[in-house]
Amino acid sequence: MTTTSQLKQTPSQTVGPFFAYGLTPTQYGYDLKSLFTPVLAQPNAKGEHIRITGQVFDGAGNAIMDAMVEIAQPDGSGQPIVSVADAEARGFTGFGRCGTGTLPQSHYEFFTVKPGVAAEGQAPFINVCVTMRGLLVHTFTRIYFEDEAEANAKDAVLASVPAARRATLIAKREMTGAGPQYRFDIHMQGDKETVFFDL
Repeated sequence: MTTTSQLKQTPSQTVGPFFAYGLTPTQYGYDLKSLFTPVLAQPNAKGEHIRITGQVFDGAGNAIMDAMVEIAQPDGSGQPIVSVADAEARGFTGFGRCGTGTLPQSHYEFFTVKPGVAAEGQAPFINVCVTMRGLLVHTFTRIYFEDEAEANAKDAVLASVPAARRATLIAKREMTGAGPQYRFDIHMQGDKETVFFDL
């Protein structure tokens, strides 16, 4: 008879060591092709080309070196990608994936276009999913943009977040030599904990 103490954890219960090999192999130098990368937009993609960067922090304020961040968004006009052929035609995938284990200071980065408004009454936003070692269920959050203050004020989802915590969902814009960049740090716990959504 097998007792509970003899059973081993399954991969879904040991979150962490499989990300690099299975989901971001190209980034980590494995001899496999990643289905999705941090580059969502090709040069021909319409819209404002931007870079999104940040770090994932634990409750003690330390950067997490083995997290995986995924983003999903509409294109620059607010339209979703509906097929592979659609993505190829637009030069835009609508979905990106990046680990935090290969870049300096354990940061992540995405090269995309600023999303358009997907529906009336919404502000432009990007859906974010975070997975990491020790996190048995991935978490969901959103990126809003600080230069969209008027639209942000009308967004029902953002308005449902307590006012004191809304800033954790707002990416900060800065201009760089390579173009516009948005900084979005993700705090898993602590005083600066990012707002996560129960989906």
